[in-house]
Amino acid sequence: MQGGVDYSHSSGFYVGNWNSNVSSGAGFPDGNLEMDFYGGYKHAFGDFGIDVGGIYYYYPGSEARNLGLGANSGAVYNAELYIGGSWKFLSLKYFYGLDDYFSLRGVNAAGISTGKDTKGSSYLDLSANYDLGDGWGINAHVGTLNLKNVHNGDYTDWKIGVTKDLSGWIIAASYIGTNADGDCRGASSYQPYCFTNSNSDNGAGGINFGSDTKDAGRGIAVVSVSKSF
Repeated sequence: MQGGVDYSHSSGFYVGNWNSNVSSGAGFPDGNLEMDFYGGYKHAFGDFGIDVGGIYYYYPGSEARNLGLGANSGAVYNAELYIGGSWKFLSLKYFYGLDDYFSLRGVNAAGISTGKDTKGSSYLDLSANYDLGDGWGINAHVGTLNLKNVHNGDYTDWKIGVTKDLSGWIIAASYIGTNADGDCRGASSYQPYCFTNSNSDNGAGGINFGSDTKDAGRGIAVVSVSKSF
């Protein structure tokens, strides 16, 4: 389940909150909720636009003590600043991490902690949303993550999709793929995007991992229904 609320002022300033259930196995020990808080400023100049602001991701109830082989105690979180520009149906946005990236610490090719921080990691997002008329639209995206000091942490992801507006209900279908290293079948080097179905901090210097594994880098089709109120 997902939902959020946004407020935009006529001056261009905005704030918002978005929430979603998440799997504890995807790097959030004992957590099952993601809460995003963001704010910034947008302004349009004819066909052009700018967007600057910040976003804070928080996972209440999660435990970061053992996450990333050396993260500090406390809940998993991430804080970023961003700047973006747009032209008609195209947009480009750059995100910069202010602290350890989602509480991760550096990891070498053997999966052993290096103790290095991951702050300064960045993400570049190029997206397109084109209105075909009669309620139809197409969208595409390509993004690249630069994850500092984590072996195989960098990846590129992409998406192509179609949407249909049915009286305010948005039906969407898309294909999403990445080249992220998530091989869970005995790869020779560290695979940071091989996740378990669940995990929990055991309070004794480690994590209890679920039995099933999932390659988060594999391609997948997504179908969604959304409604804004």
